[in-house]
Amino acid sequence: MNTWYGSAACCLNENHQILMVLQGKPDEEPKWSVPSGGLEKGETLEDCCVREVWEETGYRVRIDQKLFEKRGQSYGWNVEVHYFQATVVAGSACIQDPDRLIHEIGWKSWNDITTLSLAFPEDREFLLQFTHREV
Repeated sequence: MNTWYGSAACCLNENHQILMVLQGKPDEEPKWSVPSGGLEKGETLEDCCVREVWEETGYRVRIDQKLFEKRGQSYGWNVEVHYFQATVVAGSACIQDPDRLIHEIGWKSWNDITTLSLAFPEDREFLLQFTHREV
């Protein structure tokens, strides 16, 4: 079975809100997730993370540290997503996603995350811990 590799960015602002995007294909109900996407040929996982945040949100980020890897199966593929803590260093909210899957960009609080419809519901507990951890 083939493996799909990707990266995801966890960025907090000064109010301990996490950067998220509302995403979905035209025939799907859009759901929220942290900026993320697939590794392109010749890219490092960190480069992938930086590029995906830029494409999906318009923000430039600096990778601070690797948080964890999520492994599983999705749509007949093995999936390995590397989550990074990142800091916004430049830019402003602007959707420029070449795949046209991003509908909205938002900074979401701990309270928001408790009720958001998530693209990856298995991430909810981690996102709650991440947004609460530095308070």
